[in-house]
Amino acid sequence: MSGEIKSGEIKSLLIVSGESSGELYGALLAHEITARHPDVKIFGVGGEKMKSAGVDVFRHVSHTFGITEALHTLKELKETFKETLRRVEELRPPLAVLIDFPDFNFKLARELKKRGVKVLYYVSPQVWAWRRGRVRKMKGFVDWIGLILPFEEALYRKEGVPCEFVGHPVMDEIKRMGEVKKSDLGLPEAPLISILPGSRPGELKLHLPVMAEALPLIKREFPEYRCFIPVAPNLDIRPFSREWGELRDLGAVIKKESALKALAVSEAALIASGTATLQSALLKTPFCVFYKLSPITFLAGRLLVKVKYVSLLNILLGRLAAKEFLQKEANAPNIMAELRRLLRDHPYRDRMKADFARVSSLYEGKNASSRVAEQAVRMAGWS
Repeated sequence: MSGEIKSGEIKSLLIVSGESSGELYGALLAHEITARHPDVKIFGVGGEKMKSAGVDVFRHVSHTFGITEALHTLKELKETFKETLRRVEELRPPLAVLIDFPDFNFKLARELKKRGVKVLYYVSPQVWAWRRGRVRKMKGFVDWIGLILPFEEALYRKEGVPCEFVGHPVMDEIKRMGEVKKSDLGLPEAPLISILPGSRPGELKLHLPVMAEALPLIKREFPEYRCFIPVAPNLDIRPFSREWGELRDLGAVIKKESALKALAVSEAALIASGTATLQSALLKTPFCVFYKLSPITFLAGRLLVKVKYVSLLNILLGRLAAKEFLQKEANAPNIMAELRRLLRDHPYRDRMKADFARVSSLYEGKNASSRVAEQAVRMAGWS
């Protein structure tokens, strides 16, 4: 099969994302591509944000990618893989944009290349943290990589992989969002603490009990504050309905809402390690990081992962700018002590915000979604 579009055929493009953050990046990218080519049919694996951006989503993020160790989920992954290739053979896109999620997308990329489809990989797997050999492997099945961390470019260029540091789509999202008010989220005009316990089932299982321990302490010491937990729209909360109910009983406001909007109107945040740490830094909202894994997974990670920090802010700065509480240290007393500093120690807040400004400067003048859309259009042969 050839991936070239014949005269008179519909323009089509595949986007595959595996998790909530990648799904957002796919939605932002879809907006940019359709602004340039309104007649293009974008189809793929995603969620509600991509649907809202006009993507024909034939497999849903939350339905496809959950606890990957579970047999039923592995079955869904296989079905999604087969369905993706079937759609590719039907619609014959010249290009696929694969967003992160390497265990799935690497295998898919190899099959797409066999079918003559160019592959634009957007958001590198964390090759700088572990399994650096993947850089060399990607050279064989990726035509171009859009990188979102500035230090990644040197790793790929050393191996001769076509790539570019394009900026971070979080910056694009912030620009699109504009000014946010608490009333936009249906919240009273009270000072706000955002709590982001993660979006994967494994994260919620370990993090929600910690939050249940911390909430009474927060309520006792900061009675004027409201605690808000934004829930990703793709997240199925039913498996943890009892835990969510307990948090509501303790005074937390829980809504399916944008984490970015919540962080924008918060005085401080408690964040499970992930993209939200960079969101909070770019919004200049002081935060601390917590994260728990099963003991075996954590030990294996310590042996394999070659980075000192877990949050993007600290990784980008190369030092501890925001406190990280991992494993046993991720407990209510430690989190409470750090929250006290974040809210009351003004010199401490100012130093943290100065660090936020340093990270923001790395992304000045960049527009990731626009640059990747431009590259996608060129690679598809539509420019």
